[in-house]
Amino acid sequence: MKLSEIKGVIFDLDGTLVDSMWMWKAIDIEYLGKRGLDCPEDLQKKIEGMSFSETAVYFKERFHLPDSLEEIKAEWTRMSLDKYENQVPLKPGAGRFLRFLKDHNIPMGIATSNGQAMVDGVLDALKIRPFFDSVATACEVKAGKPAPDIYLYVAGKLGVKPEDCLAFEDVPAGIQAGKAAGMRVVAMAGEFSRAMEEEKRRLADFWADDFDQVIGGILQ
Repeated sequence: MKLSEIKGVIFDLDGTLVDSMWMWKAIDIEYLGKRGLDCPEDLQKKIEGMSFSETAVYFKERFHLPDSLEEIKAEWTRMSLDKYENQVPLKPGAGRFLRFLKDHNIPMGIATSNGQAMVDGVLDALKIRPFFDSVATACEVKAGKPAPDIYLYVAGKLGVKPEDCLAFEDVPAGIQAGKAAGMRVVAMAGEFSRAMEEEKRRLADFWADDFDQVIGGILQ
């Protein structure tokens, strides 16, 4: 793909731009464990792509939690902020790729299913907020991934047509969201989603083991 064909780039955050998926399973285990509940094996797949608010609804209904949705989200936020601010790094090559896009004056956005407080924490901790012209969470749109809403919303904020955007994702629901929005999608490798690799490769337009591979590989 020629770099000149790309007018905007939109990133998923967790598992794509930052290495954070490891902590969410740990948080789910701890959160449910406090309530005397085991973490089901299918949980991560069931909530894949859901917005932060949609996930809270799912937890409340599936596990019959007495807490309000706001209480559930507040506890998750407290549990995750320290990890986001101190233990979550950028994925390999991500910093170099962000600088590359900035040097080529390509607008960048984030389309994440996460909550705003955690997004703010990790962007500020990693000092990457200045790279982005738009940062949006799926709580701001009608439906989370695999619906295209969040990608269409961010493209609109960037002032770029969806078909001129390149999206980066790490799980099938996210890839489906980008494709449904009419974008070309790069599936990023990740330890968390290793078992989904065949599905990811089938759904996406491109595959990358890391961001260094994108420069000079996918983008010519």
